[in-house]
Amino acid sequence: MPFASPIVSWLLAYRYPILYPLAIVEGPVVMMISGFLVRLNFFYFWPVYFLLIAGDLTGDILWYLLGRHGARSFIEKYGKFFSITEENVEKAEQFFNKHQWKILFISKITMGFGFALATLIAAGAAKVPFKKYLTINFLGQFVWTGVLMAVGYFLGNLYIMVDKSLRWAFIIALIVIAFFAAYGFGKFMRNRMRGEIE
Repeated sequence: MPFASPIVSWLLAYRYPILYPLAIVEGPVVMMISGFLVRLNFFYFWPVYFLLIAGDLTGDILWYLLGRHGARSFIEKYGKFFSITEENVEKAEQFFNKHQWKILFISKITMGFGFALATLIAAGAAKVPFKKYLTINFLGQFVWTGVLMAVGYFLGNLYIMVDKSLRWAFIIALIVIAFFAAYGFGKFMRNRMRGEIE
């Protein structure tokens, strides 16, 4: 994940003020990095935790509003840049007819692979009540932020124990492993959703 390096630089330079906008743009990565930095005593846990929840939920709200007020035109013009197609959104809309709670919760744990953005946009396009949408996403966010920060904290613990001369190799290996693990998990969840839709 090449974008992780500038994110770390911004976090080190600006600390708390930069967390909220970074969480809007790239929540899961920022959450893991933040957990890592909490372990290194760079951040206090509670301010970081609530800023990350607020930032990622803001992003969810923006995608919902986009889906509610202009999904089709956005997908036609910019969908390819976000790996969102009309087919994905149509499938997500079909799935909403049966499993609104399930699909929104799954969108929180696919970490951007496959259906995550499509489901958030589809929620708006399908006119899911905003209070219901926000409640589901908040519950998922409350848990998911803690899980990702815990992963980062655990990695920070391992980092401290690794010999200094091997730390950069350790960080690179962790990033590669985390990327492929997240990709595999996202693919698994995506295939499950497709199976249920079909």
